Amino acid sequence: MKLAVVGTGYVGLVTGACFAEMGHKVTCVDIDVEKVAKLKEGWMPIYEPGLKAIVVRNHEEGRLLFTTSLAEAMVDTEIVFIAVGTPPGEDGSADLKHVLAVAREIGANLSDYAVVVTKSTVPVGTAEKVHAAVSKALAARGSDLGFDVVSNPEFLKEGAAVEDFMKPDRIVVGVDSDRSRDVMHELYKDFSRNHDRILFMGVKDAEMTKYAGNAMLATKISFMNEVANLCDLLGVDVENVRLGIGSDSRIGYSFIYPGCGYGGSCFPKDVRALIHTAGENDYQSMVLQAVHQRNEDQKHVLFRKITTRFGNDLSGLTFGLWGLAFKPGTDDIRDAPAIVLIGELISAGAKVKAYDPEALDAARAELPTQWLDEGLVALVRHQYEALEQVDALALVTEWKPFRQPDFRAMKDMMKQPIVFDGRNQYDPQNLREDGFEYFGIGRR
Repeated sequence: MKLAVVGTGYVGLVTGACFAEMGHKVTCVDIDVEKVAKLKEGWMPIYEPGLKAIVVRNHEEGRLLFTTSLAEAMVDTEIVFIAVGTPPGEDGSADLKHVLAVAREIGANLSDYAVVVTKSTVPVGTAEKVHAAVSKALAARGSDLGFDVVSNPEFLKEGAAVEDFMKPDRIVVGVDSDRSRDVMHELYKDFSRNHDRILFMGVKDAEMTKYAGNAMLATKISFMNEVANLCDLLGVDVENVRLGIGSDSRIGYSFIYPGCGYGGSCFPKDVRALIHTAGENDYQSMVLQAVHQRNEDQKHVLFRKITTRFGNDLSGLTFGLWGLAFKPGTDDIRDAPAIVLIGELISAGAKVKAYDPEALDAARAELPTQWLDEGLVALVRHQYEALEQVDALALVTEWKPFRQPDFRAMKDMMKQPIVFDGRNQYDPQNLREDGFEYFGIGRR
């Protein structure tokens, strides 16, 4: 099939590359001229394991093209994916201006029946707005060409997006016509050869499914963080609690690891968007408001532990920090707890030495230039370089190289052998036996 994907961000690029890998001819569209030129040369705008290889291979073999022209991409195209950003407003609402702008351009260039697919995470009712925008553009041309709008939300985990796309748990497709259902079934049938993974439903149902899924996962995380904080106060080891409740099949072990809060482009934005949607319909979303508030507060938990140990004035102290990305396997630092912690440490008078396997460049672009120029924050190229003569280590992101470090070497490098474990990666007893002070999240 011939596809067009509008937007070459995280969702759009993964979607386009993976469909090309399955033999479809895909044209990815972006308004950024420089970005398109670099993509043609094999440059990746994001770090995602396995992505570069399939982009380069399929581009070389002519199945994956890049252009700035949607009109060019839509020639003989059967399906057009809208995968542009929906940034949150001040009130948490999703900004649909980019989605609707693409819809209008689709209407201006449609030459035959096509299925228009919203791939971006969008509020319930967005497909109706997309349909109206395409219809209005067609009417302005005096055209009555037929088309359908479908909701096909992504469920990709950053750090495992390619694998998730190629081997999905489920494929949610919201349709309102038999014709669009048939087109989408043909597109996805090769992903369901082992068993049928396609879940067809109404368009609004699919839109809601995306938000509800992310909100549920965020709720599990925030709940477990609240339990961990209570364990700290009660002298309870949350690890035993985690194992105890996770063994219940109704609960399971997924997403019940306490930590210093979630970040990224999905959970924070989608929870706030669902809260906003509830408010628009005169409904108070008490649970999700609490989820959001708990997570925002949880991003400060490591700093509170640090000031409890050292006092509020951290002048003259230097902290090593492992992990800048909001999770392992990505260079995404959007809403990352590490960025919050760095800001708090600097404000309290401390200096920071930070290391991340993939997110150093992203952090350099995000952090205030003054901090870097004045040496308040040093972004170092090796994890152990971040420990030289520091007063404590804060582990914020649980990258695999951090799981089994050389603690003896660490102790020799550090001015004070103190670890603030924001992801409960280490065994408290073992570290204390090795001469470290250990502070976890609800650990004893």
